[in-house]
Amino acid sequence: MHKEFPRLELIWADGGYAGKLIEWCKNFFNWKLEIIKRSDKLTGFHVLPKRWIVERTFAWLNWFRRLAKDVEHNTKSSEAMIKIAMIRIMTRRLAHAA
Repeated sequence: MHKEFPRLELIWADGGYAGKLIEWCKNFFNWKLEIIKRSDKLTGFHVLPKRWIVERTFAWLNWFRRLAKDVEHNTKSSEAMIKIAMIRIMTRRLAHAA
């Protein structure tokens, strides 16, 4: 997998991914896994640094009906649908910017 993502160095993850995964990423791929944790002192909704990027992207992908439900039979077709959705999002932004 490291050959597929040669420029990947840092991964942001939710607190649920803490533990052995941090060392595994470092040992096998030389990636740094940074856990974005919410402070125990905070109550209610608060935007966490970096985490909102992932949440926002998932929300954009849910605009596409085919991705809103898990109906794909294999991971290759699911990956293709995600790529198509992101291509559409990017081309619409480029068209609006021009």
